[in-house]
Amino acid sequence: MSSSLEHRHDTNAHRHESAAPAINNSDTQTNGTSSPLKRKLPPPEKPEDITRRSLVVVSFWIIVLFVGLPIWWKTTTIYRAELPLNQMVDWADGKACDPVFPTRIGVNAPALQDQEIHNLIRITERALNTLYDFPGHRFQFDASRSANAQTNDPTHDLNNALTIRLIPGDTTSSILQTNAPILEITYPPNSIPSSGATTSDFATYLATQLRETFAEERDVMSYLFATSSMPSERRPQGPPQDVASSLSKRMTRSLKYSGTYHLTFSLFTSGPVPSSWDIDAAINEYMKPILDMLRPIHNFTIDTQVQLYATPGVQSQVLSKEDLSGFINAAEWPLSPSIGGAPTVNFIVFIGNQTIGSVSESGTSQSWLIPQWGSAYLLPPPSTDHVSAELLKQPVLTFTSHLLSLLGTPQSGPLPMRLSTLTRIRSADLLLRASSSLGSLARLSLALPSISIPSRVADGVAKSMYHLQLACSNLGGTVGLEHARIAEAEAERAFFDKSMVGQLYFPDEHKIAVYLPLLGPVGVPLFIGLLNQIKVWKNARAEKAKKA
Repeated sequence: MSSSLEHRHDTNAHRHESAAPAINNSDTQTNGTSSPLKRKLPPPEKPEDITRRSLVVVSFWIIVLFVGLPIWWKTTTIYRAELPLNQMVDWADGKACDPVFPTRIGVNAPALQDQEIHNLIRITERALNTLYDFPGHRFQFDASRSANAQTNDPTHDLNNALTIRLIPGDTTSSILQTNAPILEITYPPNSIPSSGATTSDFATYLATQLRETFAEERDVMSYLFATSSMPSERRPQGPPQDVASSLSKRMTRSLKYSGTYHLTFSLFTSGPVPSSWDIDAAINEYMKPILDMLRPIHNFTIDTQVQLYATPGVQSQVLSKEDLSGFINAAEWPLSPSIGGAPTVNFIVFIGNQTIGSVSESGTSQSWLIPQWGSAYLLPPPSTDHVSAELLKQPVLTFTSHLLSLLGTPQSGPLPMRLSTLTRIRSADLLLRASSSLGSLARLSLALPSISIPSRVADGVAKSMYHLQLACSNLGGTVGLEHARIAEAEAERAFFDKSMVGQLYFPDEHKIAVYLPLLGPVGVPLFIGLLNQIKVWKNARAEKAKKA
């Protein structure tokens, strides 16, 4: 038994001796700073796994850079057709065309010799250069038929804007005929300048009469140039302030130029009668001659209608000036809109017991003009249920006068001369409008580099500039007017192209809102994977450098 106790004592002592080094070793690891506790690390990657991961990252970036990026670039690249920006700006600044309108003046002087007429024309031209301060007119005198004493009617030459008929008399006087563009001037025979003269009172008188005859056209032209986009240093001097104010009202009232207008004549009655009218006969007799004279400038289509039990917008028996604007009941009256793309001019005859209390500024006590729309005429109820052409005479004549006002016809001079002036005014207006649109398009293209320019816009610009050049070469006649009309239409179509107008309201900030939700989830993993792979490559190169 004593031997067993000794054996246990030896065993315990051996355990204590073997435990002591373990405790000391543990204390050394715990208290020492140079040997931290080792964490269990993942097994090292195999070289083939590292290579595979590198290939995956590289393949993704190859797809993004060489497949995705070109597809994105191709599908989102904004197409911008080539525009002649410098030439467009030149048109807008008035550098590409000097708008000078040749104005032919015929001279008919049977009592004078050819040499006397040519000498008088030469001195008159010199006087015009001194008195006439508007560069838009270039008077061209034509005396080719003046020596023919049998030629007493010079109106056969329709190319002349004005014909001067010189008649010998006792005193110097002038009168402009009311039905033809003929300026009759009487002169004493001793007032004709000699062949060696450089000045003449009679030539100065002729120049003054020409200046007064074309005063309205000069004022309108000056107003158009003064209100255009042309630089101030290239604009001629504008008309006086009071004249400019009056012309501004007239321009606001006039319709925009169109090659064709649709005229709608409507008869509205407050009751069941009258139910018919001779409007066709009235138009053919009282308006058609004027429409035929306007034919070189405008084309017209006509339709008529009758509406019974029509209720006006204002029920008062006596209409004040304020009531006229609400008289037309556009909500219930079947007024024709623009047909076939041509602007509609409405002429309304209303038969009822209503009258106008005060005369309006642009109408009679029975009619008034509606700016850029048409005209209305109040007619008392007839004794029968039919309106004859005789009763329609005054309404149709009033409508004819209002139509001329809506077309922007000048107010002074005989009608043929006013229509000739209208041709030149409309040509200048369309020429300036087309040039302004081209300049605006050029500035828009430069201001917004990200806006797309379709090929049809470039085609429209090319057509507009082509017809502008033709119009500039044929100013003063109907040929130049037609080219100016085409140029203005093409320039407007190019500027207001639907694909360009929509992009004016699409700022660049919207692109961030579109691309960020799409590219964020895709781009972040790609960039993180690329950064991690770069770190792996750097570590691998560092280890190789240490081993070397």
